[in-house]
Amino acid sequence: MTSPDARMLASQSIVIILCGNKKDLDPDREVTFLEASRFAQENELMFLETSALTGENVEEAFVQCARKILNKIESGELDPERMGSGIQYGDAALRQLRSPRRAQAPSAQECGC
Repeated sequence: MTSPDARMLASQSIVIILCGNKKDLDPDREVTFLEASRFAQENELMFLETSALTGENVEEAFVQCARKILNKIESGELDPERMGSGIQYGDAALRQLRSPRRAQAPSAQECGC
């Protein structure tokens, strides 16, 4: 599946990361860093080279992907409350904390205690 297919079937705002694996086998590479980087840029993909063997950049791939999703939520480009956005809050407590539509807590002046 190509990234236009993924964007058409999922969402235009989908976050896709291209991971070039086996970074530890640099002498045996078939695709140069420049070729992969250019492909990622042309297709609006995030790009990292990783090594499952050494663990290099494996966690970083998830962190960068999550950070990009969070930035899109904060900018309003993605809305976890909207059906079909491709994302959702996993915990009901988080949904209440993060939701901009939540009711404001009563102020001290309104409290009858």
